[in-house]
This record gives sequence, structure tokens and C-alpha cells, in this order.
Amino acid sequence: QVQLVESGGGLVQAGGSLRLSCAASGVIFSINFMGWYRQAPGKQRELVATITRGGNTNYADSVKGRFTISRDNAKNTLYLQMNSLKPEDTAVYYCNADILGVNYWGKGTLVTVSS
Repeated sequence: QVQLVESGGGLVQAGGSLRLSCAASGVIFSINFMGWYRQAPGKQRELVATITRGGNTNYADSVKGRFTISRDNAKNTLYLQMNSLKPEDTAVYYCNADILGVNYWGKGTLVTVSS
């Protein structure tokens, strides 16, 4: 059974940094696409960043230059380095993985940025 478990969320002041991690377990086959999404209160879930197994990345315009997505394929772990955080980055951050065409989601980790 595939599981994605996020960690690293918390409370940080504006301008600060956080690093999120997502550990995938129960994975037999290689994971192609992995990504981070977020959902702020009262808003729809939105893409933050994605990365392929080969390392090609894609970012939402709102986080370009501030966030960096990376992955360790050997450990099936995904990361999101978040710098220069803004109050509008406050949201629950979800890890997503595409495994053989099936989408899996973690339960999310809360990031709160105070002004």
C-alpha cells in the first residue's frame, strides 16, 4: 500500500524559511511525477511545484525564485525548500505522486506564515 507522509510544516514569520519533506513508502516501481500542492482556507487546491524523475521542474508563478523542489529517487523522498515566505503562502501543503498512472496524495502539513 502506497503512503505519502509530509513533514516540516509549522509557524514561521514572514521572510523566513521552511523545508518540507515527503516520504513515500510501499512503492515498488519508480515514481515519475511528484509534486507539491497547497490549499489555503476557503480556496481551491493549487499547484506549487512539480518535478520529474529526471529532475525537470515546474513552478507556479507565485513561488518562482523563492521555492525549490527536489527529490531523492533512491529514498523516494520529495522536498520543498521555501524561502522568503509570505503570509499568502499560508496553507496546507500536500505531496502528490504519480505512480504508474495512479495519483497518490499525502494528508498534508500546515504552513502558517505570520506577518
